[in-house]
This record gives sequence, structure tokens and C-alpha cells, in this order.
Amino acid sequence: MDFGVVLQTDPPAGELVRLMTAAEGEGFRYGWTFDSCVLWQEPFVIYSQILAATSSMVVGPMVTSPGTRDWSVLASLFATLNDMYGNRTVCGIGRGDSAHRVVGLKPSTLATLRDCMHVTKELAEGREVLLRDKPVRIPWVRDGRLEMWMAGYGPRALKLVGEHADGFILQCADPAIARWTIGSVREAARAAGRDPEGITICVAAPAYVGDNLVHQREQLRWFGGMVGNHVADLVARYGEAGDVPRELTEYIREREGYDYSHHGKAGNPSTEFVPDEIVDRFCLTGPAGAHVERLQELAELGVDQFSLYLMHDEREQTLAAYGSQVIGKLSS
Repeated sequence: MDFGVVLQTDPPAGELVRLMTAAEGEGFRYGWTFDSCVLWQEPFVIYSQILAATSSMVVGPMVTSPGTRDWSVLASLFATLNDMYGNRTVCGIGRGDSAHRVVGLKPSTLATLRDCMHVTKELAEGREVLLRDKPVRIPWVRDGRLEMWMAGYGPRALKLVGEHADGFILQCADPAIARWTIGSVREAARAAGRDPEGITICVAAPAYVGDNLVHQREQLRWFGGMVGNHVADLVARYGEAGDVPRELTEYIREREGYDYSHHGKAGNPSTEFVPDEIVDRFCLTGPAGAHVERLQELAELGVDQFSLYLMHDEREQTLAAYGSQVIGKLSS
């Protein structure tokens, strides 16, 4: 199993670069950031600094979306970084949540997401593609490579992952939900004539190593609220009796709204509806041994990478604990 770390691009950017460099030293191979350039700083500028400061870390957004940049710009950003640092980027992408909603946009349709993945990958790898009915190619790309890892929860999104994406990002560490989503992605891949094992499976969730479970839950409750934004869309589309597992839908019944100014932050007041049970299921808490047990369970379900969100008050301690007590027991 590979390991990644997910951070927000809060200023100062130098602190983010420092933490990513420290993470590589602890054995983390991937460095991810949020991509919501009104709420936080522009990530692609910072990626260049992370790549310069590290030796082999792969960087990318978790996740970008079709609606925040022209697709030619998005492809050129990745292609430029890859040309400078040797194909060390990955594109995590979804329909768009905070980056869209804070500027008055709705999440993209799945059809738009599918087209964006295709156009961005083709351009970033140097091939010609139709963009707004015009043939376009980036002529200076040399041996470019860009994998597209798609995030999603609902049946139609999982089908799209299986049919078109290079990787699947599940933002939730609940084994029951992982089993259903991974199974759905692989079934769709088989139906499309693709190798189901060729799709990289990444689970992303907060992790906090320590003994004070009450405090850990309060620090990580924000994550249930973030996932709830996507689940609310699923319930609106499919209903509570649809194909989406009840493990993913039941807890949002008390949800009454969401303030994006606190998005992804410990102490988010919009997440009081999230019960302790959801924090325990969606996140990794407790001592390092408990993390190893959950990760072993996820690995048995086919998870190739675990990327941990570090939005809490013991970031460096958790990084160090993973480096000394967790990664070595699960690394492939």
C-alpha cells in the first residue's frame, strides 16, 4: 500500500512545502492538496515548490473539477510541471463542491466530467483532441504522462470511474462503503472491457494518532460534514431507498445547511449533526495499532493507497507516528 498526505493550501505556502518535505521523509509517496482557489491559495503554484523541494513525491489536487479552469489551462499546468520535474503529477478530479459553490456554480454533470478527463489527459500527454470542436494539441509536450483519478460516491459516478478513469478516490475509510464502491467500480470496468485491477484504488480520510478519542472525534468531525455535502446530492437524486448504502446516507437526516467558510477545518460549526459513530467509521482514530488494523482491512478490499487528511492539531505527531509505526507494516 502506498501512502499520501492531503493538506489545504493555507498561507504561508512555505509551511505547506515544509510539511510535504517532512512527509516524504517519513515514507509518504504522494502529496495532495485541496483545490478551491477562493478559499485557499492557488495549488499549482505551490506544487512547483513542493516538487523542487522533494525528490520523488507525486503531487496533485484532491480534487480539481471541470469548472474552475479552462481544460487547456488545466492540461498545460500538469504538462509544465511534468516537463520540469519528470512526470510527478496526478490529477484527482470530481464534479466540484466548494470550488464551484463559493463562486455560484453548480457541480458539473458527469458527462462534462467525463469529457474533461478525456481532454485534459490527451492534451497533457501530447495528443491532439477536439476542444470546443477545434483540434488542439500542446506541441511542446515530451513523453508526458498524466493519470486521471476520479472521486465519487453514487452509482452513476462509480460506473464512470470504471469505464474511463485511471484511478478511484473514495473520500471515506468505512470498510463497508469501500467494499460497495470498489465492487461497483470493478464491475463497471469489466463490463466496459477494461482490466478492473488496472484501476488504482485510493482511500482518503482524516487520520489522527493518539489516545484521547473524545478529542480526536471533535477534531475530525468536520469530515462527516464534507462527505455529507456529496451525500445530500445523492439522496436528492436517488432517495434514501436507492442504491446508495444506508451507511452513507442515514446520518445526514439532521443536516441543516453548510457554511463553506469553515470547510475542511476542525471545529466546523456546520458539522454538529455528525455523530461519533460516523467519525469512527469514516476516519482513523486511536493509537497507531488501530490504524494498522483498519488499513489492513482496507488493503484486503483492494485499496492501493491511503491518503490521510491532516486538518487537526497534531499534524506532525501523526506524520511521525505513521512514518515509524504504520507505513512500514503496510508498504508494498
